[in-house]
Amino acid sequence: MKITSVATHVLDHRLETPFESASMRFDRRQHCLVEIVCDDGTVGWGECLGPALPNAAVVKAYGARLVGRDPLETEKLWQELYNLFRDQGQRGLAVTALSGIDVALWDIKGKRFGVSVATLLGGRMRESVKAYATGSFRRDGVDRVRDNAEECARHVAAGFHAVKIKIGFGVAGDLEVVRAVREAIGPEARLMIDANHGYDVLEAVTLGRLAADYDIDWFEEPVIPEQLGAYRAVRAGQPIPVAGGETWHGRFGFKEPLESRCIDIVQPDLCGVGGFTEMRRIADMAALNGVRLVPHVWGTAVQIAASLQLCASLLPDPPRRDAIAPILEFDRTHNPFRQAISKTPFEHRNGVLDIPDRPGLGIEIDRDALDEFRLKDMP
Repeated sequence: MKITSVATHVLDHRLETPFESASMRFDRRQHCLVEIVCDDGTVGWGECLGPALPNAAVVKAYGARLVGRDPLETEKLWQELYNLFRDQGQRGLAVTALSGIDVALWDIKGKRFGVSVATLLGGRMRESVKAYATGSFRRDGVDRVRDNAEECARHVAAGFHAVKIKIGFGVAGDLEVVRAVREAIGPEARLMIDANHGYDVLEAVTLGRLAADYDIDWFEEPVIPEQLGAYRAVRAGQPIPVAGGETWHGRFGFKEPLESRCIDIVQPDLCGVGGFTEMRRIADMAALNGVRLVPHVWGTAVQIAASLQLCASLLPDPPRRDAIAPILEFDRTHNPFRQAISKTPFEHRNGVLDIPDRPGLGIEIDRDALDEFRLKDMP
């Protein structure tokens, strides 16, 4: 079994209503898929977190090294590719592009042996997982407070046990949104806040102290990801558990945050940290340091499928009779190709998703949808 080709598919859709986080504006949805084909016809699919076109370029650079290689040698190939750009690429695009390749290789491996990726990772601990609804960005042309409250109320009415909202636009305005959302969803639903590193330490501490009255599960990315000392200051200065990690890459990027416990909840993104190969190591590191792991998910059905396989395999930490189960981040913002590219779209039932038990990632790609949403004018 040998790799014969490595290709990327950049999917694109222009949004009628753009939206913003504290650190980024979205006027279109773009995601980069990786397709690896083997000489026996087996096809593996992966996805890269982050800007689609730059990821596609780096995947192309890696792909030349993969043709003719054994796709089952995931550890060997991961090390070789990582080392290719090590001097300039310990994090960022070098790792996000590698993540998409690695996920596709594990998809191939599962198909080769006729088992799900979760089985390859050590076993299926669960067959379904609760999801929390992510959305509530600042949308153009609408009242943010009312819009966020109404959106979150719909999610809870649909069965989601938890919602996550975007803050980081200013303490006073953010508190209005937090207050309105809590009133809209009631006291039982879980509520998380995500600043997308939009605050400095003083703002984050102030917001955290005031927002704590609204029973917040976690305070995500309060400050920029490079400032681990600032994370520690925010964690010490206010009572809400601090979460972060979607923009840290590889086990080396997670070592200091986990060992210093500057966060309470770590959020590696499978399609950004280095794929399944590296995510296994990060999950072990989190367990060794007593930090709860909640994966970050922001992508198409390929990433959802991969993240579900990860959730199926995560060991209880700590092991006990009523163990803490992982939860899945489930993007609810507008993206018409997110589910369309899978022949079996992922639908939640009262906020719960079943985990595919078919070989590999457990999904089949709809080629017609892929063609419909593929960026036509690739540079």
